Amino acid sequence: MINIEHKEELEKKFSDLIGKEFDKLAIKNNIEQNYNIFTFVAKEDDKIVGIITGNAYYKEVHVSGLIVLEEYRHKHIGSRLLETVYEHFKNKGYEHINLTTYRFQAPEFYKKYGYEVEFIRNNKQDPKLDKFYLVKYF
Repeated sequence: MINIEHKEELEKKFSDLIGKEFDKLAIKNNIEQNYNIFTFVAKEDDKIVGIITGNAYYKEVHVSGLIVLEEYRHKHIGSRLLETVYEHFKNKGYEHINLTTYRFQAPEFYKKYGYEVEFIRNNKQDPKLDKFYLVKYF
């Protein structure tokens, strides 16, 4: 019998297994996986003031998280983090950077930096939770 367990954290052995299986599937389909996990951290002295995280795989870079501490917003830290990701991955075989954000978060911020809306999934109960799917091509 197969049992399914809920895990609070992704343990290294699980992420390694996922990576191994994705590698096997990509090789089987003659596709270069080109997988990278990334984190860039903005600091003022020793204080972390912003972080951007994500994954790069196949032909795309996906930003999964970008946050700047509230008291450091409007100081171009978020835009510098986005630009760092762009510069880090350009000319490395990736076609675009993609991400999602909600209406109450930052769709206009991303548009300002060249991201295009591909799709908006409207929330039927609360428009602040409309989800924007954005992309920026290299």
